[in-house]
Amino acid sequence: MIPNVWLPVVMMLTGFLLIGQMALAKPATDSTQSVVVQSIVLQGNERTRDRIIRREMTLHIGDTLQLSSLPGRITWDQRNISNTNLFITVEIQPRLTPASDTTQPARLDLTVVMKERWYLIAYPVFDIADRNFNEWWYDRGRDFRRVIYGGRLSYRNVTGNNDRLQLILERGFLSRTVLSYAMPYVDRAQKIGLRLDLSYQTNKEIPYRTLADKWVYTRSEDVLRERAFAALVMTYRRGLYHYHTIETRYTRNTISDTVARLNPDYYLDGSTHQRFLNMSYNYRYDRRDNVAYPLRGTLFTASIGASGLLPNDNFHYLETLGSLTHYWPMGGKFYAATNLRGRSAWPNRQPYAVLRGLGSAYDMVRGYELYVVDGQRFGIWRNSFRYQLFNTVKQLNWLHIRQFNTLPIAAYVTAFADAGYVSSTVAEQYQSQLANRMLFGTGMSLDIVTYYNMVLRFSGTLNAQGRTGFFFNLAQEL
Repeated sequence: MIPNVWLPVVMMLTGFLLIGQMALAKPATDSTQSVVVQSIVLQGNERTRDRIIRREMTLHIGDTLQLSSLPGRITWDQRNISNTNLFITVEIQPRLTPASDTTQPARLDLTVVMKERWYLIAYPVFDIADRNFNEWWYDRGRDFRRVIYGGRLSYRNVTGNNDRLQLILERGFLSRTVLSYAMPYVDRAQKIGLRLDLSYQTNKEIPYRTLADKWVYTRSEDVLRERAFAALVMTYRRGLYHYHTIETRYTRNTISDTVARLNPDYYLDGSTHQRFLNMSYNYRYDRRDNVAYPLRGTLFTASIGASGLLPNDNFHYLETLGSLTHYWPMGGKFYAATNLRGRSAWPNRQPYAVLRGLGSAYDMVRGYELYVVDGQRFGIWRNSFRYQLFNTVKQLNWLHIRQFNTLPIAAYVTAFADAGYVSSTVAEQYQSQLANRMLFGTGMSLDIVTYYNMVLRFSGTLNAQGRTGFFFNLAQEL
């Protein structure tokens, strides 16, 4: 983890404020004094089980620590609980009782006050089918035939154990049904979790190739592509910030003869189907202050996956991916972030359906939102410099639904500069103008962070080809 030179200063300043407010605390307290945690009281978790909250805390009953380290420990415990996404607000209130004997540690009582979210949400879906809003707005003529409609049910914290049930029914541009259930902890030690995913999707319009870094679509009244998979995911969480995931997935994909004729390399050699077993491992170190819009901390991820593990599989593929992001405060209301991300896949001859360079929300050089750069390998370096305009919580007393009458809202002005490179052996075949060359993008954005970790980003950009643009995006990693 990259050292944060400002964090100790912030912790100490926060510590002085906390210590000054502690009931029954002495006016002048030795910061080297020891304190022992005497009690932890949880308030407001009407559904969430106590053990789920205590799992996120570094402070436990019986712990002894120096008074000087207390503010930092409280701050991170508060952030850890908030990052479960189970609560709208979290506040840890300390109360210090000096010991009658100066040779004994002072006693510390903690009260964790929380306001739970609304966990059962059923809502209609009306979305665009393109990669992002900008492609639909600029390249697809704002065609409302390219929309997805339907409904989604998300039931979070079903049993109070931070489990989640999801059902997705979508129609329109595509037809998709997804069922997922996740239980983050199935063992007494709260380290091992399981998730089951089932998905079935059909399309009557799909991109069958890329031409000059733009997707080319074909449409039919009949189904052009059918995709189905079943996956079992096992998670292992060591400590508070280390996550390990092993996924086993069986996939069956088919395309029509029309697609195979238009692009014989879609599944290679004119094939119309894929069937394969995939196994993958992912590691994530996540110590960010806020998972939706971090201002400090570190996120590191690495993964490796292999497809074609069964004798009858007709798709064989190996992929590795790594990403490191660091966020830090620069003093006052200024913040910075940097991200390095890379991917590589083998063999070099790959089906068009899995060629993936730059173009998704995470794998993007800002300024190239309208382009898809296919390739077997890529690297990205992204940088952001932010200024906080405001960060506040509004209480909407006229709204009598308590899960929605607390409105957190913050806004940031961000300057950014990105660079990326895609290595591709098919650049000539698909007439790419952007593969196998350095890409640069810069610009500024207004980022708005609000309800339920929603991040709205409005960006003005300039890329290395001299093209400017104004884009809208939902939350991205950096």
